[in-house]
Amino acid sequence: MNVWTSTWFLVFTLLLVFMTTAKAAQGPKEQVEITVSAVLEVLKDGSLPREARRDKIRALIQTRFDFRVMSQRTLATHWKKATAQEQDRFVGLFSRLLEWTYIGRIEAYSNETVKYTGEKIKKDRALVDTFIVTASTEIPIDYKLLKNGNQWLIYDVIIEQVSLVRNYRGTYRSIVKRHGIGGLLEKMEQKVEQLKESANSAEKKM
Repeated sequence: MNVWTSTWFLVFTLLLVFMTTAKAAQGPKEQVEITVSAVLEVLKDGSLPREARRDKIRALIQTRFDFRVMSQRTLATHWKKATAQEQDRFVGLFSRLLEWTYIGRIEAYSNETVKYTGEKIKKDRALVDTFIVTASTEIPIDYKLLKNGNQWLIYDVIIEQVSLVRNYRGTYRSIVKRHGIGGLLEKMEQKVEQLKESANSAEKKM
């Protein structure tokens, strides 16, 4: 079984948002725990129609995930070379890409549990270490967070020592090299549409 392809999209969706109710005194690990509980409640609510459940998760993602910081780190040196308009377009497309990549798959949740093993805080940055406990294995998931006011927001996820940002950076670097920033944005738009169609088709078959 390929752990990466079968579980990481679920874990990322469960842990990438932070609740507005988190108190200032709560650290990154506590905010992760609060968020996990809140998202799991949405997933377990059988009274919610599928689209309503997706809307709730999508709204949390849009509000609590620092897509701009993640976008800057993903594009790396190409971020400064892009125009302000291209930067804004990339952030919007990147957020939609991640939403549609994971939002349609969260129903795959099957009572996995999360074990919190520690946190490291250095000024306005933190690392939260967790394990996803399945019936057959424990999967290490590390979260890089940046403090924004009273909230700790995720800007990278490390799954089995593989960085989400670094993974996208490598893919996008090669596309920009061949097709430029404009070509990358066009391919991202196409991918978003493909993911939307795939999610909608899967829903119709349910």
